[in-house]
Amino acid sequence: MSKTYLIKEKDNKLYYSNAIIVDNPSALKIIDHPIREKILRLLAKTPMYPAELAKELKMHEQKVYYHIKQMVNSGILEIAEKKEIRGTIAKKFSPRCLNFAVSLSNDWKQLHELTEKKDSKTVGFLEPFTKENEINASIVVGSPDPHGPHKARARDGHYAIDLALFLGNFCNVSKEFITKLDVDTDLNEDINLFVVGGPVTNLICGKINDFLPAKFSDKKPWGIISKKKTYTDDSVGLIARIPNPYNLKNKIMIIAGIRFIGTKAAVMAFTRNMNLVLARFSEQEKFYCIVQGFDLSGDGKIDSIEVLE
Repeated sequence: MSKTYLIKEKDNKLYYSNAIIVDNPSALKIIDHPIREKILRLLAKTPMYPAELAKELKMHEQKVYYHIKQMVNSGILEIAEKKEIRGTIAKKFSPRCLNFAVSLSNDWKQLHELTEKKDSKTVGFLEPFTKENEINASIVVGSPDPHGPHKARARDGHYAIDLALFLGNFCNVSKEFITKLDVDTDLNEDINLFVVGGPVTNLICGKINDFLPAKFSDKKPWGIISKKKTYTDDSVGLIARIPNPYNLKNKIMIIAGIRFIGTKAAVMAFTRNMNLVLARFSEQEKFYCIVQGFDLSGDGKIDSIEVLE
């Protein structure tokens, strides 16, 4: 038997609970009875024998058993345990669930469509990285070993954990392992990419740097260069979405900073302040947003971001 759930929204979060859905409104008459409601509430706490229910309700056992039989025949109650007592089989009962609904509709949609209605701009920005409630991309982080022309060790790969948690709001876990190191990633591969980390520590970012609408400087002092300004503060980060120049069927999302602290700022902006990031997003072929992280609490860790452009 397939599982059925009721879903409700509260404080911008989705909650679910098991349910029995029927297509005949008259079926709900089975539970529209004060005694049966009391029986369901008691059995929801713990499975019980009819004799135990009768004692609790101060009713004749035969009358209690009549109501139980009605709910068992309707699929509302089920046998939780059987036990032989003095040559007879005693049965404990429990409810299949405590939610009941009538459905007269055949118009059932996948849950991801509900998410799209909640935040269509974010969902549009994430396409085709997520598709039909599935992840459709790999997450590329820099290798922690010395690598590349600067023999750098990536110190920002763990920020991808926050990115993955955020993406979990829009898609399910993939059957394939989606996290890759930059040294193991082929830009010609037929896959969309989230690239976490700047060109010094993530070689994939370095290979596409010249194609970005705002690019990283290729020599010290490290910075991010846009048409408006050059940013050199370590806490500045870049979020950019472009077609993959090596395979135009796919897209690349850059989430990176001048230093690892800038990557953290970019990840924070992407996962916690998407409304600010997408303020000027309108389905551009190439899109970018430059952000800066700030430590407002004074504990030495960035806890707030500001969009610079």
